[in-house]
Amino acid sequence: MKKTIVILALIGLSVVAVLSFTKKSSEASPAENYEKYCAGCHGERLESFVNRKWLYGNSWREVRASIKDGIVEDGMPAYDTTFSNSEIDELTSYILRGLENFTAGDFNEKRDWTEGLIQTEEQSFRLEEVISGLRSPWGMTFLPNGDMLVTDKFGTLYRHNQKEGLQEIKGTPEVVSRGQGGLMDVELHPDFEKNNWIYLTYSKKGNGNTATTAVLRAQLQGNQLKKSEIIFEALPYLSTRHHYGSRLEFDRDGYLYVSVGDRGRRNENPQSINNFCGKIHRIHDDGSIPKDNPFVNDKKAAGSIYSYGHRNPQGLAMHPETGRIWEHEHGPRGGDELNLIQKGENFGWPVISYGINYNGTIFTDETVKEGMLQPKKYWVPSIAPCGMTFVSGDRYPNWKNDVLVGSLRFQYIARVQLDGEEVVAEEPILKNIGRIRDIQMSRDGYIYFSVEEPGVVYKIVPVK
Repeated sequence: MKKTIVILALIGLSVVAVLSFTKKSSEASPAENYEKYCAGCHGERLESFVNRKWLYGNSWREVRASIKDGIVEDGMPAYDTTFSNSEIDELTSYILRGLENFTAGDFNEKRDWTEGLIQTEEQSFRLEEVISGLRSPWGMTFLPNGDMLVTDKFGTLYRHNQKEGLQEIKGTPEVVSRGQGGLMDVELHPDFEKNNWIYLTYSKKGNGNTATTAVLRAQLQGNQLKKSEIIFEALPYLSTRHHYGSRLEFDRDGYLYVSVGDRGRRNENPQSINNFCGKIHRIHDDGSIPKDNPFVNDKKAAGSIYSYGHRNPQGLAMHPETGRIWEHEHGPRGGDELNLIQKGENFGWPVISYGINYNGTIFTDETVKEGMLQPKKYWVPSIAPCGMTFVSGDRYPNWKNDVLVGSLRFQYIARVQLDGEEVVAEEPILKNIGRIRDIQMSRDGYIYFSVEEPGVVYKIVPVK
C-alpha cells in the first residue's frame, strides 16, 4: 500500500507550494535503487567508478558516508531521507561488489563501430577513428589548414593532423582540474586567418579552494600560445566543483556567447542578474560589453548577461541559416532542455522545471510560469546532453539543419529534427558508443565527435 504525503508550506495566509510524493511501502532492491537514482551520473554499468581516483575514499564505510550524507561541493545529494539505513547498506555493498572483478575494459562497447556500414533512418555512413589516446577530450575546433584543435579536460591543448598526429600546444592556462572543472571549450575568432586569436574556457583558480569559469584569448603561433589575456571571469568565485557550463560560440555579427552554469547554487544564482552564474553571456571579441546588451544599464547587474535562468548549459550552436543561437542544458533528474536563446529572457531555472531532485524529492511543482520561456524540447529521463552542432553543407543532405546533441548518460548522438524553430522528431544514433562530450562540423563539411575516457575522436563519413 502506498501512502501519499502532502506538504503544505504556508507564508502568512497564502499557500505557496503543495508538493506530493509517494513513500515506498517496501524497500527496493539495491539494483533498482542504483538504476533509478545513481545511473544517471555514475553510469548504467558502474562505468564512472572504474579505474577512477576515489576522491572521498573507497572503503565500505567511506562509500556509505558519501551516499548517506552527500558531497555538496561536488553536486552529490544526500540520500539519508530517500533510503532507509538498510537500503544504504545494500547499495554500498552493491557498488563495491560490482567492481571487484571489473576493469575499464569490461565496460567498453564490444561492437567495433568502425567496421561496416551504419544505416540510420535517413543517412548511411561509416565511422572513422581519427584520434585515440586522449584522456577526456572536451572541446574541438578546426584550423583553416584542416588541422584540429582539441582540449583535454585535464589541462592540455592539442593540435592534430594526419601527418604528425597529436602535438601539444604550450602556454595554456593553469586549470583547476577537479570535479567537472578543467580545460574545456576552444573556439577560433571569426577572422582567425588575419589575427590568429583562439579562445579557451577553463576553471580558473581563485582564493582558497574557489574557482570560476573564465575565458582566455591568445594568439596561436605554431604550437605556442602568445599574448594571452583573460577577457571574462564569472563572478563570484565559488568552492563548488561542478556546473561550470563553459561553451563558446561566435555569431554572424562577431559577438561571443559564453555559457556559465549555476555552480550548484540554484536558489541564489540563476534567477539573479546580480551575478554571472546560470547565464548565457554576450561579449565583444576583446571581452568588452556590447552597448545593447539587455542589462547593461542596470548598475547592479552583470552587463554581459544575455539570458538567465539556466542550470548547466553545455551546448551552444548557431543555426547555419537563421544565425540564431541555440543552447542545451542539463536538468537534474529529468528536465534537460533545448532552448532558442532570446535577448533578456528568463528560462526559468529553478522556478519551473520538468525534473526532480537526484534523490527523488520534488523542488518545484511548476513547469510553466508567465514571463519564463519554455524549452523547444525537454528530455525525461535525462540524457545528460553535452556538445551540439547544426548539420550544414551538402555532405549529409537528409540531415541538413538538424541539431546533433551528444548524450553522456545514454552514450549516443540525438539527431533532433526541426521544422523552422519547432522540434518535430528525434532519432538516437550510435547507441552505447561512449560518453559523447562534443560534436562539431569541420570546415570541409564533415561531422566529428569526441568520446571521453578512453578519449577518442571519430569522423562520420557519409555513404550515398
